[in-house]
Amino acid sequence: MVTLAMFHMLHTTMMPPEVFFDGLKHSAYVRFSVLALSSIFFLVDPFAALPTFLAVTAGADGDRRRRMARKASITAWAVLSAFAVAGQLIFHLFGITLAAFEIAGGIILLLIGLDMLNAKRSETQETGPEAKAAAAKEDAGIVPLGIPMLAGPGSITSVMVLVGQAGGNWRLLAAILAAIAITAAVCYLVLGNSDRVASALGETGIRILVRIMGLLLVALAVQYFVNGMVDLGVVTRPLD
Repeated sequence: MVTLAMFHMLHTTMMPPEVFFDGLKHSAYVRFSVLALSSIFFLVDPFAALPTFLAVTAGADGDRRRRMARKASITAWAVLSAFAVAGQLIFHLFGITLAAFEIAGGIILLLIGLDMLNAKRSETQETGPEAKAAAAKEDAGIVPLGIPMLAGPGSITSVMVLVGQAGGNWRLLAAILAAIAITAAVCYLVLGNSDRVASALGETGIRILVRIMGLLLVALAVQYFVNGMVDLGVVTRPLD
């Protein structure tokens, strides 16, 4: 009887799966976490950095390639995490409003996204001279691979906008830091196994992947710009 009563109590208190997933879909924390991960990952974009990384590490053995990938990933993680933690201080120190950063970030992200639609790296992430200098360096893991190729102006701007939107909420800040850590881990896996990833995807596959992320990034850039205009009161947000 006791077992039956306990089973009945558990059955009646368990949340149906559709209710659980519907709650996740409407959770502001989950939506913000997905936005943070997608925007940071699309801007760091380790797949688009593959050709440059392979050129820089040409002739290197697997261990040296993984060491450089680890240095680049840790550098990107450290730089982006520093901006995430100090983001609010930077806003107050320079008197920058969230709306101004959203509009500026939207423009930068739009330029990067348009370049990605053409399956090429934006010059805000790397330039020809930087790529040549990296190829000539004995160890380019920190500069220019870590910064600015992975942690460049676009990804830093996105982190700053997300920090402004978090508004001092530590749960949302934790989501940003988790998104940075996940992105850095994926960067290490992709770049550390660059030869395998490149051979598996092929040049065409990488170009398609970069174009898809570029399309999503352009949409995200427009949304940032619209959010900034709404915050300034230039346009009104439509009612849901």
